Amino acid sequence: MRFTPAVAAAIAFTAVLLPATAQAAPAHARHREAGQSVTLPVREALTHIAVADEERTGYQRSAFKHWIDADRDGCSTRAEVLKAEAVTAPEQGPRCALSGGQWYSAYDDRYIQGPTGLDIDHLVPLAEAWDSGASTWSAAEREAYANDLGDDRALIAVSAASNRSKADQDPTTWMPPAEGYRCQYATDWIADKLRWSLNLDEAEKVALTDILARCSNVPITVTLAR
Repeated sequence: MRFTPAVAAAIAFTAVLLPATAQAAPAHARHREAGQSVTLPVREALTHIAVADEERTGYQRSAFKHWIDADRDGCSTRAEVLKAEAVTAPEQGPRCALSGGQWYSAYDDRYIQGPTGLDIDHLVPLAEAWDSGASTWSAAEREAYANDLGDDRALIAVSAASNRSKADQDPTTWMPPAEGYRCQYATDWIADKLRWSLNLDEAEKVALTDILARCSNVPITVTLAR
């Protein structure tokens, strides 16, 4: 089930966390459990993500099984995102085939007619997740990450052109062409990494810090997935 930020905030409680480091996480942070919600100003949230070097060794996209039909309603994760994010609802045919409809691609500030021009982007790409800690996860955890419908920020329908321009880049080398969306993108990136206990590398943290210096220090609510 996908939750809006407003609904998530209503069920969240504010947690005071100590900064995490690559060497050791705070004692009480180590006792946090999946399903717990935390609310923090985004700049503070950034400081609670561990910093560590990235490691791509062994990565294969197939290590993250997607798109699945978790609730067995005939619609894959891709279709669920398309239905949830449509500006104008598409028609749904047999086997959840979607046609028609309209979507807004926030990355490049344009509207897309019909589902074929859209990609479903993992906000934090699968390769980036692998580099940042997912290489040590179980296959089930990687599948859950790749099909995360529990947080609206994790998966986003965008134009195929903008998604393929981004590929597996992080904010050090790619930001959305739509400048007005960049604060939201950085904020959501931090929320997604915090949700899945993924690391940042030093350059990534510097880039995010620089971006947030030009943005409002909005509170974010994150329900921890692991």
